[in-house]
Amino acid sequence: MALYAIGDLQGCLQPLERLLDDIAFDPARDRVWFTGDLVNRGPDSLGCLRFVKSLGERAVTVLGNHDLHLLCVAEGIEKPRPRDTLDAVLAAPDRDELLDWLRRRPLMHVEGAYAMVHAGLVPRWSVTKARSLAGEVEAVLQGTGWRRFLSHLYGNHPERWDDGLAGDDRLRAIVNAMTRLRVCTREGDMDLAFKGEPGERPAHRLPWFEVPGRESATHTIVCGHWSALGLRVQPKLVALDSGCVWGRTLTAIRLGDRRLWEAPCPGSAGREA
Repeated sequence: MALYAIGDLQGCLQPLERLLDDIAFDPARDRVWFTGDLVNRGPDSLGCLRFVKSLGERAVTVLGNHDLHLLCVAEGIEKPRPRDTLDAVLAAPDRDELLDWLRRRPLMHVEGAYAMVHAGLVPRWSVTKARSLAGEVEAVLQGTGWRRFLSHLYGNHPERWDDGLAGDDRLRAIVNAMTRLRVCTREGDMDLAFKGEPGERPAHRLPWFEVPGRESATHTIVCGHWSALGLRVQPKLVALDSGCVWGRTLTAIRLGDRRLWEAPCPGSAGREA
């Protein structure tokens, strides 16, 4: 049995199919993790949702910012954006089944020495603490008040985590860290406005995983989201968004020995968001 992790799909089903062929993925034997953002910007969000869902317990996917955006658009909480490619999902006969399945995906997954999250973690969070915080969001998102939760999801504040945060501010801060974070101050406060190349980051900002004393360094963090960062494999970090939707590659890693595979992607021009 092998365990693989694959970066952000964003609706790119054909590169995924090629990649799974290349690694000889066997759903009867192997397992695969997806770093979130199954949908949007690419040509086949519906196909990606259906395929990952069909893998059942052989696949784990965490929620990404585009996945949450789909849920918000489907509920009329957010308007579609010009570059969205979600219409086929919204018009599908199995739409409700797919969206209910997506809403019940975890925000963070921890297994052995690995922890997977779409974007990042506040540096002062241990993996144990972060998993507990993710559970708070999951309980609301999977409960009866999920629509109200989504209606208060958007916004950059608070950028500083405080254990005393409560209500919508607390849940929003958790979601923003785990689905949107790229850089932090040296003190560990989130800067959610930055979306560019690592070398373009503002003064006194560090990639979240480079903040000194990061408490989640007890585990190897598997993540995606920051396509401008690209593929980065370090002792305690596996960042897998290699920009498939932007015409670069879709990447898989076998976590046991860290062997890499990449499939070319036709993609589309533009920058991430």
